Amino acid sequence: MARKRVRKTTLRRVVILGAAGRDFHNYNVVYRDDPTVEVVAFTAAQIPGIAGRRYPAELAGPLYPRGIPIVDEVDLETLCRARPVDQVVVAYSDLRHEEVMHLASRALAGGADVAFLGPKHTALPSRLPVIAVSAVRTGCGKSQTARFLSHRLRVHGLGVAVLRHPMPYGDLVRERAQRFASLADLDAADCTIEEREEYEPHLAAGNLVFAGVDYAAILARAEAEADVILWDGGNNDFPFVAPDLHIVLADALRPDQVSTHHPGEAVARMADVLVINKVDAATPDAVAALRAALRTVNPLAPLVEAASPVRLDDAAAVAGRRVLVVEDGPTITHGGMPHGAGYRAAMAAGATIVDPRAAAVPAIAALYRRYPHIGPVLPAVGYGAEQRAALRATIERAEVDVVVAATPVDLAALIRPSKPVVRARYEFAETGTPRLSDLVDGFLARTPVARVRHGLAARA
Repeated sequence: MARKRVRKTTLRRVVILGAAGRDFHNYNVVYRDDPTVEVVAFTAAQIPGIAGRRYPAELAGPLYPRGIPIVDEVDLETLCRARPVDQVVVAYSDLRHEEVMHLASRALAGGADVAFLGPKHTALPSRLPVIAVSAVRTGCGKSQTARFLSHRLRVHGLGVAVLRHPMPYGDLVRERAQRFASLADLDAADCTIEEREEYEPHLAAGNLVFAGVDYAAILARAEAEADVILWDGGNNDFPFVAPDLHIVLADALRPDQVSTHHPGEAVARMADVLVINKVDAATPDAVAALRAALRTVNPLAPLVEAASPVRLDDAAAVAGRRVLVVEDGPTITHGGMPHGAGYRAAMAAGATIVDPRAAAVPAIAALYRRYPHIGPVLPAVGYGAEQRAALRATIERAEVDVVVAATPVDLAALIRPSKPVVRARYEFAETGTPRLSDLVDGFLARTPVARVRHGLAARA
């Protein structure tokens, strides 16, 4: 089908900067059906293996019968000048504010305007109540908080659909609107380690999980099976679905990062409830500093303090042993943390931590060069079979007695290392008042019962 154009002179050429998530969503809801715009390309960053592909025609719509190319972000200036591009849209998350302005400067130098699309134009409305969990940085504890909330909602007799921030790293057409109810569903979809880190704990908690590429289709599918939508966000992005209650987490171990990253600062400013997480691992001074920083950007939202206690499945197997620690991947890479829960748990158990760099195969060694802040731990990267193989090979080469796996995925079952694996698990724990559960109960009490029960009535 030929592209429908208004006038060649009025066609606005757009490039969307992204990481296979927010970029695709912004395109779907704002640009896909707009005949006055030509989306020239997406760019790829943060996630390996995305550049060089195309956003497929089946998802791009009738205006793009050949789909849309996805190019490496390093080629931004060349792309802007060659087409030429009128506007560059920044559409991915957990960027330092200065990184955002470097991107903007590159776009401006290439002759393009720079734009950001906010929730007014990108958040989908739902006919069900929506509770969203976001954060100011990657690794603040969104997922365990979302699991805690899902349990609370089920206590009220409500069916919960968890909508996860997108992680479409495989066949985008197959992943348009995904539903996961079991580990077999994850196997059938050939999910990456990163996807499993987010999906497996929800499935273990009894939640239905929905994700993919086209969130209008995903939301419609979830609304047919639930009474409440629970948005479990990714990185420090704001929700794709308009929330009725927006809960935003900040990390007491990083009290100085409330207003340093995009769009985390915006997320903190739009929060209905602010959660200071990991107070059990931080100093009182750090907790106080974080409280003050949050109050600076959002003086009205209730402030909740919470803990993320860590436990080892078998602490005795770790005590006094040489240990390799595998941490949650995104938290340690672009999340900026030198280590996480696994390191803290292993140290508390009396282990000797072995730095995995000496055993790193080339693909993993390249990761350490890209993220030099990483401490003596191994990020659980696994965006594809090659990275999973590199992860396993590094573990096998390490001269250690045991592996402590703090990734939410069952790493031993997935990559089957020859060394024994002890899992480190962490959950959300309420401390002090106000309590998050009380605030959620209050929200539910204010939510019209007819609206909450609409899904049940429609399916009866």
